[in-house]
Amino acid sequence: MRWMRAAGRALLVAAVVLAGYAGFGVRADAGVASDGRGPLTLVTAGDLTGYLSPLLEDWNDGHPDERVTLVELPDSADETRAQMISELRSGRGRFDVLNIDVAWTSEFAAAGWISPLERDRFPLDTFLQPVVDTATFDGRLYAVPYVTNAGLLYYRKDILDREGEEPPRTWAELARQARTIAPKYGLDGYAGQFLPYEGLTVNVTEAVHSAGGSILRDDGARVTVDSEAARAGLRFLADGVRDGWISRDALGYKEEESRQAFQDGRLLFLRNWPYVYADASADGSKIAGRFGAVPLPGRDGPGTSVLGGSNLAVGSNSRHQASAADLISYLTSERVQRQVLTEGSLPPVRAALYEDPELIRAHPYLPTLRQSVLSAVPRPKSPRYDQVSLAVQAVAQDVMALRQTPEQAVARLARELRAISRKG
Repeated sequence: MRWMRAAGRALLVAAVVLAGYAGFGVRADAGVASDGRGPLTLVTAGDLTGYLSPLLEDWNDGHPDERVTLVELPDSADETRAQMISELRSGRGRFDVLNIDVAWTSEFAAAGWISPLERDRFPLDTFLQPVVDTATFDGRLYAVPYVTNAGLLYYRKDILDREGEEPPRTWAELARQARTIAPKYGLDGYAGQFLPYEGLTVNVTEAVHSAGGSILRDDGARVTVDSEAARAGLRFLADGVRDGWISRDALGYKEEESRQAFQDGRLLFLRNWPYVYADASADGSKIAGRFGAVPLPGRDGPGTSVLGGSNLAVGSNSRHQASAADLISYLTSERVQRQVLTEGSLPPVRAALYEDPELIRAHPYLPTLRQSVLSAVPRPKSPRYDQVSLAVQAVAQDVMALRQTPEQAVARLARELRAISRKG
């Protein structure tokens, strides 16, 4: 999981555990017995670019009595989540601030592992507004967005220019170009992240929403997947495999495998996160200067991306929640958010940075990413998100392996999600 390098190079895995302390951004009902100040531990997935330690050194220089210790867990999202949950369940309060995947906020909040926060404590109106929704559960703020992410469609600009074609805006255009143009140049047509893991959940959720549907509503209480839109989304993916413009190889791709295929010049189109732009432009890339990025296409026009990234939360058992809230304010300040982009290659949550001419010159994809984030949606919210995601993956795998029709798959998924929603 390389999200620390690009806000979603898989999915961001870190949570900020802030417990409740009135007047410092944490609710008074969280029950902290101290003044809420003191040394902190920030837990996150591995920082592969090394940008985070200097930021924390700056904090430590200015806060000698509230120094932060960084704990880096494995790069794997599943392993990071498991280790975080194990520690949170222990009640020891070792983690003060957690950097968590946006999809975990609901689960962690429902379990009581992170504390609700006062909205007025943080300048949420200066953030890209869709990212704020990822930090809420049951109508309350439980975390603060730290980095965001949205899927983009990468395409071989040199080839489309040679063919006199514009990048696709609809599924029909994508399918036609992938089916008819790619073979002329010895390329596969289209790939996403289709191995059964969290990336497949993201790709399926994007397909369903890009057709006008949804999977869950009301923080997981209502199952909405049994719809023509959901069937259309799964049909789009199944047709790609059946008609050959999604190769069988792509059914084994995660983020990095799909990036490598595109960067090696084996793909015409790729759905992936913004980090691909820098890698594909770097020295040694076979397609440097020969590709572009646009918003994802949809059934009848521009599609809908799923929001990636991570949120910062305060652990319910933290003894230094006032300091934890201040650290979150520091990490989400505009100055630090600029460094998150320039030093960590992670998409920031501050809206103004996406319109900064200097940053746009250095990161040309920012306007496209902003457009994608503003129209993006969170993954399905549920206190049992891990079970929801596994159900989506299993159904999608059978559809894309052509073992089950979209109609059968949607009916099955609706049954399984209703069973999950009735638990607990």
